[in-house]
Amino acid sequence: MTQQPQIRPSHEVSPGDRPVLTFAAKRRGKPPRHLADLSAEERRSVAAELGVPAFRLDQLARHYFAHLTRDPADMSDLPAADRDELTTTLVPELVSKVRDLAADKGMTVKSLWNLFDGAMVESVLMRYSERTTLCVSSQAGCGMACPFCATGQQGLTRNLSTAEIVEQVRLAARSCRDGELPGGPTRLSNVVFMGMGEPMANYKAVIGAVRRMVDPAPAGLGLSARNVTVSTVGLVPAIDKLAKEGIPVTLAVSLHAPDDGLRDELIPINSRWKVGELLDAARRYFDATGRRVSIEYALIKDMNDHAWRAQLLADELNARGRGWVHVNPIPLNPTPGSIWTASERGVEQEFVDTLRRAGIPTTVRDTRGSDIDGACGQLAAEVLVQTKGQG
Repeated sequence: MTQQPQIRPSHEVSPGDRPVLTFAAKRRGKPPRHLADLSAEERRSVAAELGVPAFRLDQLARHYFAHLTRDPADMSDLPAADRDELTTTLVPELVSKVRDLAADKGMTVKSLWNLFDGAMVESVLMRYSERTTLCVSSQAGCGMACPFCATGQQGLTRNLSTAEIVEQVRLAARSCRDGELPGGPTRLSNVVFMGMGEPMANYKAVIGAVRRMVDPAPAGLGLSARNVTVSTVGLVPAIDKLAKEGIPVTLAVSLHAPDDGLRDELIPINSRWKVGELLDAARRYFDATGRRVSIEYALIKDMNDHAWRAQLLADELNARGRGWVHVNPIPLNPTPGSIWTASERGVEQEFVDTLRRAGIPTTVRDTRGSDIDGACGQLAAEVLVQTKGQG
């Protein structure tokens, strides 16, 4: 058994400063308007509305996206009379830090964020030798109701706005630049939509966030589209829509079972789009973009980890051609009290070997830091329970 990384809280808001966390604390509504929500054309309209030249919003955008700041004190090129109004109006605070938990000697940091209305989401920043990756949330909670997923068991609170997603990325990029992770300053290179929520169920905001991530400053953060991964449990029409966007992001399909009988139980949306339809859509995505598709497969003991299921998965993938897909088996990170648990090591290896013998490129997913308050959504659930208990 491998040694578990030491976990330590790296930051927690003091009780006197803690934001209100209950979902009922504020009237549910739309997040404040934010620069990151606006297209270039919309920026021009807002500039006219505010009575300022359009280039002022380009200057503001450069500070936000390139310099990673929303502090008016950093914006000396803006007229002093306009700075506070522009920042208050167009780059309001959208997320506030509740807690950080660190593992892997600080190389993995899980952050819990409070949104304007008291909803909470999580992100995870992971530094590797060759890259630094952020896992972002696209929804508060999730409506997909997958029984082995902590977030899915919470239900859906609401969709995040484009700007609320982008803010998670900007803050992580600033943390990297400022050397807040061990090893000194680095650059945020990769973003994966594998946090809370089903990204394809919040399509408009997610694709808006992707565009802000990959557009060069002052329109966006300037990340490589090839280093952005959008995941889905299987919303087929949205996959086909994404294929037409002209943005070569990586598509990750959370499959978890190759047969409809089991996948109907594990992934309720499978009752609408079956395994065959989903894999056909994934293949169409590869054909349209040239980007190899990732198949995510959480290995659950005595549930979906049989060698014959690995062979069935390989047969389904090979039936649609070679070279278009890569499988990532994931050791399940169980939640407390759950009947679901990770596969035995030998069973996991046989699953992987079966896929590789069939010619399927396969890499077991690195679960580094996955023990920080368990699976995605578990930290948010824990804090909500604590807060309700105090109320």
